[in-house]
Amino acid sequence: MSKKNSGLDFLEDPDALEGKLEDVGDFFQQNRNIVLGVLGGIVLLVFGYVGYRYYVSSQDETAQVEMFPSVYQLEADSLKKALNGDGKSPGLLAVADNYSGTPAGNLAEFESGLGLLKQGKYDEAIEHLKSFSSSDLLVQARAYALIGDAYVEKKSYDEAADYYQKAADYKPNKFFTPGYLLKLAITHEQAKQNDKAIQAYNDIIEKYPQSAEAVSAKKYKSVLEATVGES
Repeated sequence: MSKKNSGLDFLEDPDALEGKLEDVGDFFQQNRNIVLGVLGGIVLLVFGYVGYRYYVSSQDETAQVEMFPSVYQLEADSLKKALNGDGKSPGLLAVADNYSGTPAGNLAEFESGLGLLKQGKYDEAIEHLKSFSSSDLLVQARAYALIGDAYVEKKSYDEAADYYQKAADYKPNKFFTPGYLLKLAITHEQAKQNDKAIQAYNDIIEKYPQSAEAVSAKKYKSVLEATVGES
């Protein structure tokens, strides 16, 4: 391969290398403002990202401190204080709103949804639970199931079934998935969707035969099939 065709003349020819460097120098002089602007922008992005991560970290620590008393109150069923604060701590709703970009703020969305669900404020509970997101094995699926519970209370069975299905499909496991499938089946029954209910019962029986829910699924399925056969 010839030097001309290789495109790497400057690696073997000092004069060619010098020419290349002169070309680069000329380009820089002609486009000095653009080059410096691009470099400055990159530097700002790097420092901005580092600063943002530090800010989020410090905000998360503050949010955790402010949220802790409310979580304790929620577990003790002091719902009003947990959600709205007690004069000393701001409450879960405020933490969720004020620290929405932090992990603690995200968790406050979940806890707020749980508290509002217990209060019977189903639409607000759904809103907060939908704002929560996690890659956690357990909590995200539970959030979906709680949304399903809220829709059941509203007698919105199609929406409830959608979220129970999401809960069952999210990282399936033998500990919690059978319970979500049982809720799904019962909801389908309430919506008079008997074929879908039987399918959900079958999923429990076939995929999780050792679960406690499998016993209930067999019983409920038999009753449903008998009812359908009589109709």
